[in-house]
Amino acid sequence: MLNDTRSGRITAPEFLQGLIDTLTQRGRAVLGIKPDREPGEDRDLALLGEALLSRRGEASGVAIAQSLLAAFEQAGEPQRLKFLASLADRFGPDRRAIELAIAAYQRKEGGDGSKLEALHAAAEPRRQELIRRLNLAPGGTSSLVRMREVLLSLLREHPELQPVDDDFVHLFSSWFNRGFLVLRPIDWTTSANILEKIIKYEAVHAIQDWEDLRNRLQPPDRRCYAFFHPQLVDEPLIFVEVALTKEIPGAIGPLLDKSRQAIAARDATTAVFYSISNTQKGLAGVSFGNFLIKQVVQDLARELPNLKTFVTLSPAPGFAGWVRRELKTEASGAIDEETRRTLAALDDGGDIAQAKEAITALAAYYFLKAKLPSGKPVDPVARFHLGNGARLERLNFLGDASAKGMKQSYGLMVNYLYALEHIEANHEAFAEAGTVVASDKVKKALRAKLSSRDLVPSPQSNSLRKISS
Repeated sequence: MLNDTRSGRITAPEFLQGLIDTLTQRGRAVLGIKPDREPGEDRDLALLGEALLSRRGEASGVAIAQSLLAAFEQAGEPQRLKFLASLADRFGPDRRAIELAIAAYQRKEGGDGSKLEALHAAAEPRRQELIRRLNLAPGGTSSLVRMREVLLSLLREHPELQPVDDDFVHLFSSWFNRGFLVLRPIDWTTSANILEKIIKYEAVHAIQDWEDLRNRLQPPDRRCYAFFHPQLVDEPLIFVEVALTKEIPGAIGPLLDKSRQAIAARDATTAVFYSISNTQKGLAGVSFGNFLIKQVVQDLARELPNLKTFVTLSPAPGFAGWVRRELKTEASGAIDEETRRTLAALDDGGDIAQAKEAITALAAYYFLKAKLPSGKPVDPVARFHLGNGARLERLNFLGDASAKGMKQSYGLMVNYLYALEHIEANHEAFAEAGTVVASDKVKKALRAKLSSRDLVPSPQSNSLRKISS
């Protein structure tokens, strides 16, 4: 229901918000909590957390939760770190309760089922319930996402906070379940508030200005979709930009060209996902991008039955860094002396066109053979699309000749093909065995360079298999 300012009537959202505000104010009055922190005042956030866990009344609970979240927002880094550390230690599992639950289970009094449930409940860290109660505050979900963003910024220097992050991910995975997400199209008529965030959050191909944004949203052969959550109404969680074309593109420049001639949507045969951007740093590791792609494919296929091909034009953000690491490895299985000379000439200002064969062959090795210890590809974008059931379709030399593209991947871009009839089989092959499903053309790019010799894979590839023709 919308705000009806002309009639003067109070709408449902206004009434609900007013009720929450009233409960919060009464809770503060009962507890003697000031709505705002006095200058120079440092609140003990851990004590507020203890108070929140000890309360059963909703009014007082909402008031404490709101006060704690507000205090965390206002706090400096030392105080924030102190509170997050208390989540790891003070609000961890109750060891005494666990010991008693284990003893009761071992005695098997009252039936195994109930004792096992009691043990499970005792093992849950207190911080999980604290985070749940913080979420009851108005705007609590948004505040907790920002809190985790702070946590992630501290995690590298404070690895002892990892259990806290694990619990955030556990809870967020439930709260941001696909069932709660709403897919909405974004176009030139969408509210300026959301459009500004599309400009701000675009992480793959920066949007230069409003005219650039118009070029991506308004023409009939362009689409954009975003996932939203009911608790973050005007905050897109992730969005994808789509170009409708007559063929699979090999370069990003023509797609973003403001002077290009648009085509009618009904004339397109190919939907190209050329940019996928996560917007909330505090939701890193909470996966809903796979749902986004599949939902958009279904919606486009329903809207435009003339579309036969669904494909990405994706960056390879880790490729250049991997090549540099391989160059430092004398026993690299990916780089021979000829390739070293070619890349050295390129560093000395040589023509990159002369390095096409070397870069393409290295890219084929990078995607097909270079692995993490888990057995998955080293490239994060590849892991995302292959895990969703796509096929590695084509390697595009100089697909992105921008400064950013040259720095991160020697200009390389990749097409991942979403063939609807093969998505599930490809996903299963990747999930179960780490199999990179690739086109013959990509496989040929690897064999053309390496078929004359067997190579010992580099340490980064973590593969013991021979490469053979």
